[in-house]
Amino acid sequence: MNPWNKRFQDDSYVYGTEPNVFLAETQKRLQLTGNALAIAEGEGRNAVFLAEQGMNVTAWDYAESGLTKTKRLAEARGVSVHTELVDLNEAHWKKDVWDELVCIFGHFPKELRMKTLMGIKEAVKPGGYFISEVYSNCQIPYQSGGPKEIGFLYTPEEFLQTFSDWRIVHFFMGEVVRNEGELHKGLSHVIQFVGQKPLKNK
Repeated sequence: MNPWNKRFQDDSYVYGTEPNVFLAETQKRLQLTGNALAIAEGEGRNAVFLAEQGMNVTAWDYAESGLTKTKRLAEARGVSVHTELVDLNEAHWKKDVWDELVCIFGHFPKELRMKTLMGIKEAVKPGGYFISEVYSNCQIPYQSGGPKEIGFLYTPEEFLQTFSDWRIVHFFMGEVVRNEGELHKGLSHVIQFVGQKPLKNK
């Protein structure tokens, strides 16, 4: 059993049931519509929130127990979320599919992280958005959650270089306070990114 599948087996939602604050603020500001994909979605708090905003939402995770809880949370909130058991190592990124793609605290080794960011770049529709909040490579001294291995943490260059040809709507690296369930609590060092894929030239 992978560790995330084990972690999410308990009935409680370890990151809570409310959406990430940055995602909620960004979604309400941009008023996005259409098809959304939430990757490394865990127990579904962000996917369910997007569905509540009227998006057609798909959630990817490689912990079946997390996807089960996503379905349960969606049902309790009166919305629908399509779930798919996806190992990002083997993900098939279809071109120009998603109006919105979300990665909230999805942390992976560098090779997979870069492969995933390139997949995201491919999969967002022209005019669509990628929204992310993750722990930065300055997070290690903080006691508020996240990986304890530097190799799993993001650098600003990974976003700014990968998406250098996109319109960067928002970029921030610095301290925020997050209280998301039992595992994200307190002062944290994060990177926030909102990028819009350019429209194709006619």
